[in-house]
Amino acid sequence: MEELERLGDIERAAAGAARLPVWAAQGQGGDRLGPGVRAWRHGAALAVASPNPWQDRLAVHGRGAADAADADAAVLVRRVLAEVGPSYRLLGEAPLIDALVRRLPGLEPVHRFFWMETTSLSGAATASVRWLDAREEKEAAPLFDRFFPGSYMQPGRAGMRRWAGITGDVPGAPGAQPLAVAGDGWPAAGCGFMGGVVTHPAARGRGLALAVCGFVLDALVHRHGRAALMVLTGNAPAVAAYERLGMTKHLYGAAHLPAR
Repeated sequence: MEELERLGDIERAAAGAARLPVWAAQGQGGDRLGPGVRAWRHGAALAVASPNPWQDRLAVHGRGAADAADADAAVLVRRVLAEVGPSYRLLGEAPLIDALVRRLPGLEPVHRFFWMETTSLSGAATASVRWLDAREEKEAAPLFDRFFPGSYMQPGRAGMRRWAGITGDVPGAPGAQPLAVAGDGWPAAGCGFMGGVVTHPAARGRGLALAVCGFVLDALVHRHGRAALMVLTGNAPAVAAYERLGMTKHLYGAAHLPAR
């Protein structure tokens, strides 16, 4: 296998794919990869190992005829995991992940998700959405503790740039509280990333999350030219909302080597 050290090499190897492999490289300008990121190519396959405090990721991509790409990807993934260790979760287009699970003993599927992206403005943000200050970000943390503890993106975590939200009154709570929030974090060259979308149950059904997401997505498109997110396929209401905001979905899968 050949190790790739420049972002441009990854962009060429991932040509025709959704932006996930290039986003995984976490380039921050110029032609360099992000801190700790490594990438390799073998035949028709590409793998980008992106370390993260909450989940190490190995973005895998194959191009050309499926059988050849699947075979090359299996060889590449086996070698890369031997190099970087088994903590990395594989992310790739769903048919490729299915093929890797069949070809690599011990590899198990985790879930299906949509990688969703847009290069257009949503037009959905409202004047009530704004970037939260440091105090309000801390006040948003209990939303995750109570209603979204599994979110990788949470206030105060490494890689988060800022949080947008709508504040208001919550029954039984003193003063204005964050009602709906979304985060801007882990951006890469040419692609901003949104996550950590959560709404207080008392404020659901009012379109607040849609407005907050539109605000963040528009800011990311302005800054990076493209905005993206990941959402589980089973979360149909969220998928529909993101499609209303103009995002296009691509079916991906995740797999891992379970801890032994």
